[in-house]
Parts: sequence; structure tokens; C-alpha cells
Amino acid sequence: MRRQSETLLLVPLLPIFLLGMFPMFLIALLGFFGLALFGVLVICVGLASSNEAHDNFNHDVIVHGYARGSERAARASDMHLATRLGLRLEAVGAAMVITAAIGLCYAG
Repeated sequence: MRRQSETLLLVPLLPIFLLGMFPMFLIALLGFFGLALFGVLVICVGLASSNEAHDNFNHDVIVHGYARGSERAARASDMHLATRLGLRLEAVGAAMVITAAIGLCYAG
């Protein structure tokens, strides 16, 4: 059998890369405003991550009912881990927005 080239696996992803390349260039060209915009996007990702973790935990409790204590503790631990990650993303996004605001004030 002839082995297929691995580059053929990347060909379907090329249009996605090309379409996604221009907004990233735009954010870079916007300077501090682009940094603030990127910070807001990171904050949104953090909020979505936290909400998804809570949604998964609530879904498990509603659909499967109250499980044994150890299983419920494991699910709660997973939820807290994802929530902490979301909080870190929100903090990084807020720091980016604050940095961009300081940069706009002092550079302009």
C-alpha cells in the first residue's frame, strides 16, 4: 500500500487558517486598542469556561441525580478546577485591558 502524504491532512484546514489570519493581523495593527480588544475576548472565554463548568455539573446532578459522595466530590472538584481556570483567564484579560488603557493614556 502507498502511504498518503501528511500534508494532505492540512489542506482542508488551509481556508480556515487564511480566513483567521486577517483578524489577527488587524488586532496587531490596532496597537493598544487591539490589545484591549484581545483582552475583552479573553475575558469572554473565561466567562464561557466558568459557565460551561457549572452547566456540566448541574446537568450531571439533574440527569443522573445525586450520586455517591465520592463521585459527586470528583465532579465538584472538576467544576472548581475549570472555574479557577476561568478566573485566571478573566484576570489575564482584565490585566490586558488595563495595560492597554495605560498604554493609550501615556503613549497618546
